[in-house]
Amino acid sequence: MTSEALPLDPANPFARTSDLPYGLPDFRELREEHFLPALRAGMAEQRAEVEAIAVDPAEPTVENTLDALERSGRLLSRAASAFFVQSGAESTPGLQAVEEEVAPLLAEHSDAIWLDARLHARVEALAARLEADGTQLAPDTAWLLHRTRTRFARAGVGLDAPAQERLRAINAEMTSLDATFGRLLLAATNEAAVLVTDEAELDGLPEDARAAAARAAAAGGHEGAWLLELQLPTQQSVLSLLRDRGLRERVMTASTTRGAAGDANDTRSTLLAMVRLRAERARLLGFEHHAAYVAADATAGSAQAVEAMLTRLAPAAVANAREEAADLEHALQADHPGASLEPWDWAYYAGRVRQQRRALDEAELRPYLELERVLADGVFRAANSLYGLTFAERHDLVGYHPDVRVFEVFDTDGTGLGLFLGDWWTRPAKRGGAWMNSLVEQSGLLGEAPVVVNNLNIPQPPPGQPTLLTWDEVITLFHEFGHALHGLLSAVRYPSQSGTNVPRDFVEYPSQVNEMWAWDPQVLRAFAVHHETGEPMPAQWVETLIASQQDGEGFATTEYLAAALLDQAWHRLAPEEVPTDPAQVEQFEAKALRDAGVDLRTVPPRYRTTYFNHIFCSGYAAGYYAYIWSEVLDADTVEWFAENGGLRRENGDAFRARLLGRGGSIDPLQAFRDLRGRDPRIEPLLARRGLLGATA
Repeated sequence: MTSEALPLDPANPFARTSDLPYGLPDFRELREEHFLPALRAGMAEQRAEVEAIAVDPAEPTVENTLDALERSGRLLSRAASAFFVQSGAESTPGLQAVEEEVAPLLAEHSDAIWLDARLHARVEALAARLEADGTQLAPDTAWLLHRTRTRFARAGVGLDAPAQERLRAINAEMTSLDATFGRLLLAATNEAAVLVTDEAELDGLPEDARAAAARAAAAGGHEGAWLLELQLPTQQSVLSLLRDRGLRERVMTASTTRGAAGDANDTRSTLLAMVRLRAERARLLGFEHHAAYVAADATAGSAQAVEAMLTRLAPAAVANAREEAADLEHALQADHPGASLEPWDWAYYAGRVRQQRRALDEAELRPYLELERVLADGVFRAANSLYGLTFAERHDLVGYHPDVRVFEVFDTDGTGLGLFLGDWWTRPAKRGGAWMNSLVEQSGLLGEAPVVVNNLNIPQPPPGQPTLLTWDEVITLFHEFGHALHGLLSAVRYPSQSGTNVPRDFVEYPSQVNEMWAWDPQVLRAFAVHHETGEPMPAQWVETLIASQQDGEGFATTEYLAAALLDQAWHRLAPEEVPTDPAQVEQFEAKALRDAGVDLRTVPPRYRTTYFNHIFCSGYAAGYYAYIWSEVLDADTVEWFAENGGLRRENGDAFRARLLGRGGSIDPLQAFRDLRGRDPRIEPLLARRGLLGATA
């Protein structure tokens, strides 16, 4: 294999298990030049370990086959987890070069394992013997055996040699394109940031946000100006604040045209190649298209089930969005008689209408939503009330960037549970969006405790000034910490079953459940405190905020469904149906949205194709539907909490034991049934989204 490497230099930090608490990588010692040798050595080491399993003359057992596979690749795991955490959050040119070199090698490495006929035969022999003997495995081991056999089949182990050769080439090329897309999108997003030279245009933008924009401009060599950096979604948070309609249009245009400028950062050729290769791979593996390939291994079960749900929700969501648009159009006329509502007007006038109806102003809320307070008295407080967790910042431990903060997490009995790393602020070298990673995955087999990371992209204020959040950013903080809890509270034996190692359309479920605690009156009153005066948010504002949960659901559901349906449209194509001309991307997108009935001019998709990072760089290809699929489980679980008294330790313990702690060691829907006592119901979701009665 081309991934073979010389033995790793003992001076390389990855050459040994970290002696820092919980195996935290020693980022003080790590340098860019350490990653590639460690990744190459890790692949070579695991190949040797897997070879030993495949040729073992002993009868296959759980211990010498399944357990041995789970134990293999420790060096590679250490190096790869640290590398991908750092390259996502601090993507320097050096790390980008490493990723583009190593991506096809990692694909080749994976294929060498999962297309190994000897190893597959050994696993099948183990399964056959256990069945013949009537041996009852422990539930987690039985699930591991099932998932291992499924993984071999989905990898293509049953294909003939020419088909496998083509499959290997496809996998290598796709991983390279994935890295390329991420690099191009990061550059395109940075390039599209809107420079403002006239401060009058910033009317409506709070002082702390202006200061952050001035700091960003100065960092780019534009002293005396303001730089409005773009976030990953189509909608930008500043659009709800800026009074200048022309500047709002500039920001929205910059957002929606990313990756389609015809320059060196244009993503269209890359994404078309990815779609075509995915379609070809699906066909090789016997699936109609990539969407069918993805859904078959998810809780959805089939692409038809995904389509049925999305198309069931779309008409009512669009109808609600049209009603909301009519209200906004009326508000717009007061400022601009005769003007038509445009996409860049929506967030601003939605805020105006909300302020008029509910006396609720987003800008007035922000001084009560200071990051430190939301974290300590909101996110951490809820975790303490539910699970008995406590958190202590470890100033003696460092992350991969000076902005990263490290917290030790203690269980209810005071024993150390793991580490939580928080990286909140945006940087030019950080990819957009918000996400969770694991640096170390919990495993009883390996004796390892979890080390998890949350990333957000909040504008960084000048030194000494507080970080004030929008309400959406508060929700994102709780959401990502829900993923972190899934990792931290994992209590499984096998590392491949740890925490968030569950189907894509299940992984968002625990994180979406955790959002509920931001709205809980007890928690909200604890963290919503003015950062200067210490005064709590006025009770009337709290009540109004809670009452506003369903405001704007027509817009929110429509923009989400538009993106999910667009994802499905791209990934239901046969290879020969994929456009060949990059200029056709926008045409395909427009037709797909029109055919799905979600082509509202004023409500563009949450992500347009050229900057749809989820599906072209983050593993959600044909899986962006997962958020609303998971929300069925989430909304039903929110009702379960309410039925059982809400923020109570008993409820947290049950949710931890029956669901969070089990990770991927059980059929995920069985875990839900164990919690809820039945299959999920869609009605709570329909009620939450304002769709109940409209989709029957």
